[in-house]
Amino acid sequence: MEKNDNLNETFLEVLAESPLFREIEKKELRAMLVCLGGQIKEYKKGTSIFRWGDKISKIGFVLKGNVHVLHETYWGKESLLGRIGPGDLFGEVYACLPDLEFDGTVVAQTDCSILFLNLNRTITTCSSACHFHTQMISNLLQILAQKNIAFSRKLDCLSHHTIRARLLEYFSKQAQICGNSSFSIPLNRQQLADYLCVDRSAMTVELYKLKDEGILDFDKNKFTLLE
Repeated sequence: MEKNDNLNETFLEVLAESPLFREIEKKELRAMLVCLGGQIKEYKKGTSIFRWGDKISKIGFVLKGNVHVLHETYWGKESLLGRIGPGDLFGEVYACLPDLEFDGTVVAQTDCSILFLNLNRTITTCSSACHFHTQMISNLLQILAQKNIAFSRKLDCLSHHTIRARLLEYFSKQAQICGNSSFSIPLNRQQLADYLCVDRSAMTVELYKLKDEGILDFDKNKFTLLE
């Protein structure tokens, strides 16, 4: 990055708190981003960041705002694959496979500031032998592994054919992760419906059926699985 870059203190805080930069000191971040070919770009709400058919060589890192990852069918129907906010990455899998065309769309849901990192520089030790490279590679591998686990959990839910079964599978996993029959989920009703790939109204009906049958109780995003 140039010396006159727009990496302000707020952005530095976002970087320092991100798992990608875990165990890397805040004072090293500016020099590190120069080494990694970091570039900050601004996007207005509704602007496409990555488009269908793009070949991606850089990792996107959200500094400010929110972006949506969308999948579109041949007939133009869109489905939401993910919501990404400050401190989160996108495009890292495709950046690892630069010859593979991106089969979705990444759109700025709000005005956004995005930091792009050159993947080759990120995963390859540079001639200066910067000590943070090894830590960065370790952090990136952990992030990829965590996303793979999250994707596997989603597939477990989607393997069920009914809305009821998908809900119970999701809640069962949340209880197991929390180690408690009572837990909060990070999704509102629409986000939960999108995650489970079901209609929100039909899902809401099924939630109240489960509540009436004494299988679970809930208040907003707080749930309790009953005996």
